[in-house]
Amino acid sequence: MKTLSTLKHPAAFIPVVMSSGALATVLTYLALHGPAPQVDEGAAAHIWQLLMAGQVPVVAFFAITWVRKMPRKALPILVLQLIAAFVAMAPVYFLRW
Repeated sequence: MKTLSTLKHPAAFIPVVMSSGALATVLTYLALHGPAPQVDEGAAAHIWQLLMAGQVPVVAFFAITWVRKMPRKALPILVLQLIAAFVAMAPVYFLRW
């Protein structure tokens, strides 16, 4: 039987890395341009959108593959993936971008 070590499977850690990249994109944009809303979406907004949307199939694959096999090990990782996504979405929500 396969074992799922914490965050060693690519489907487990890639969404967390993508959420971190999305958060870094927002924070970098804030540091360089400030919190003022843009008239048109720029490259930072598109990068954030791609990183956030791109992790959906990876999380779905992880959930389908590992939650049925090892729910006790997979569910905490799934929760971590969701928390990382919400943390990346929080600045966008609070700044009303």
